[in-house]
Amino acid sequence: MKMTMLFAAAVLVTQQGGVDPRPPNAKDQKPAFEAQTRAPEHKTNVAFDVVTAVEGIEKPWGLTFLPSGKMLVTEKAGRLRVVAKDGTLSPPVSGLPAVDARNQGGLLDVVLHPQFASNQLIYWSFSEPHDGGMTNTAVARGTFVDGAEPRVENVQVIYHQAPSMASTMHYGSRLVWNRDGTLFVTQGERSITPGRMQAQQMSSLLGKIVRINADGSIPKDNPFVNRPDAFPSIWSYGHRNPQGFAFDPLTNKLWETEHGPNGGDELNLIEPGKNYGWAVVSYGMQPGITKSEQEGMVSPKAYWTPTIAPAGIVFYNGNRYPGWKNSLLVSCLGGQQLRRIEITKDVVTHQEVVFNEYGRVRDILIGPDGLLYVALSLPGQRVFDTTAGVIIRMLPQ
Repeated sequence: MKMTMLFAAAVLVTQQGGVDPRPPNAKDQKPAFEAQTRAPEHKTNVAFDVVTAVEGIEKPWGLTFLPSGKMLVTEKAGRLRVVAKDGTLSPPVSGLPAVDARNQGGLLDVVLHPQFASNQLIYWSFSEPHDGGMTNTAVARGTFVDGAEPRVENVQVIYHQAPSMASTMHYGSRLVWNRDGTLFVTQGERSITPGRMQAQQMSSLLGKIVRINADGSIPKDNPFVNRPDAFPSIWSYGHRNPQGFAFDPLTNKLWETEHGPNGGDELNLIEPGKNYGWAVVSYGMQPGITKSEQEGMVSPKAYWTPTIAPAGIVFYNGNRYPGWKNSLLVSCLGGQQLRRIEITKDVVTHQEVVFNEYGRVRDILIGPDGLLYVALSLPGQRVFDTTAGVIIRMLPQ
């Protein structure tokens, strides 16, 4: 299967300096600073073909490449698949622990250990099931063994979000390695009211980004490691449902996107010990929240209203797509979009809709060939109504 398109054919109508013609959800809200929302459009007119790289997968969620050029893909239902260079799918990788795949749960992100070439370790996040329908975000690692029947061995669950909740929503969950060998994990607050209220509580891991060592232990320089009422793994707090997470390779700054309530999706610059406001302030519409900013809480660098439902993100610093160098690319479930974001001195200056016609966009990855690979659910389908999915490769013209 092959799909082709030119960039210019897939752009939303420009209105009021942005790329979205819809009015904001909350008309009375004011941005905290200029250019915080609806940054003006910048068309780069980069033309590319869209070619199917992988098909026959069900609800792909996370992607990563092996040194061999093969790809690991998580399927939400709990399967990890190995994809050969020709797009052939392996049988499901055996040895993974059970997941709770109801609603937003399942097998989520996957990354390689920074020294994978020598230790063959892979890490993955998932919704961990417990008795009585209780679940939580968890992170496991294991030794990957490739072959005709791939498997993981010596599996250890190295991180458990606490407390578990009777919810199947808002797990997060992205994994990103720091240059110092520590691992960052994003987690949602599980959506239900008891969980939402814990996003501000340091004795809970709901609505937190945490930083752990590669074995699950706690780095000694975490911001709350000496605070007796706080989990020492916490790096930042006040998050709703963060599903995009990436370091800018130029600045080594850590950026995150998270889903807002009925609008108010956020792009945040993540710093240690900071409070990002949920569920006290929001640019979305949530009963009981009347403010969009408050002293002591970090305002988003950008917010989107109505929602674009941002998922996986990546900073592109290659040369295969002229005009996109050093841009942040945001996969969006809402509007079936891939967005390009320009950031200068931590300020979002411009944005662009790269495409909006191929399906709900879940994740984006730069391959070893320098090309962009995008995981999506097929066009015209709601995420809970279909198991179909593909991974596309974007070929510059």
